[in-house]
Amino acid sequence: MSRSFLRSALVVSTVVAALALAGCASGSGSSDETAGADEGWVTPGKLTIATGEPAYYPWVLDDAPESGEGFEAAVAYAVAEQLGFAEDDVVWVRTGFEEAIAPGPKDFDFNLQQFSITDERRQSVDFSSPYYETTQVVVTTGSSPAADASSIADLKDLLIGAQTGTTSFTTIESVIEPTQGAQAFNTNEDAKLALENGQVDAIVVDLPTAFYIAGAELSDGVIVGQLPNPEGVSGDQFGLLLAKDSSLTEQVSAAVDALREDGTLDELATEWLGGDDTAPLLE
Repeated sequence: MSRSFLRSALVVSTVVAALALAGCASGSGSSDETAGADEGWVTPGKLTIATGEPAYYPWVLDDAPESGEGFEAAVAYAVAEQLGFAEDDVVWVRTGFEEAIAPGPKDFDFNLQQFSITDERRQSVDFSSPYYETTQVVVTTGSSPAADASSIADLKDLLIGAQTGTTSFTTIESVIEPTQGAQAFNTNEDAKLALENGQVDAIVVDLPTAFYIAGAELSDGVIVGQLPNPEGVSGDQFGLLLAKDSSLTEQVSAAVDALREDGTLDELATEWLGGDDTAPLLE
């Protein structure tokens, strides 16, 4: 499986494999009646969706969410279809990350820009059921022997590091099981510096962090690939963000659940996050 360098424009806001999550609600919210209803929508008859300013690959291709290309852009249009909206009825707006999660009224029906669902954030905003669960990713540099790895077995004899006490560190120990053990660091920054200085061959971080480090912080960063989660361990879950106590939360969640159940979320995650030019799945 080929390795590819991340494009320099690959800068992620904060902080995806992609795994379909166990759903709780069933059925879709799609209907012409739903799309035409006035109650709850920012603009009656339209679906107003927000994303970041700018929005970055692979979440949105070329900062153009209206193209439907990129994982989150594609998810947005799939949700819109489930809700009964045509593509022409989708209106895009932009928000900052912190602005979106702050309490108060919103100028969007839902927002997606890698918002992790947390109890603390639920005090200020609503979330749909999750549309994505993050995985752990191996990051290296072009000059490292890890750059040519195409399987977990290829990593076993290399020095692999991560921040101690994290899912990333646990994943090294239980999934890669390197012969020299997992190399421990106090922070991701320390691990990244060790990689730059040649003290380790690769590091493991969550997928959003991997895109950021490889694309923005390393001059020759390489995404080696995604690792399966250790047994019993889950990654951060991303949800569509809505205003607190929004009347739309239930039907938006139902739309996400339908996309999970019919395999659409898995397909989109594989297409946009799991390819050779992004973060291939390692076995």
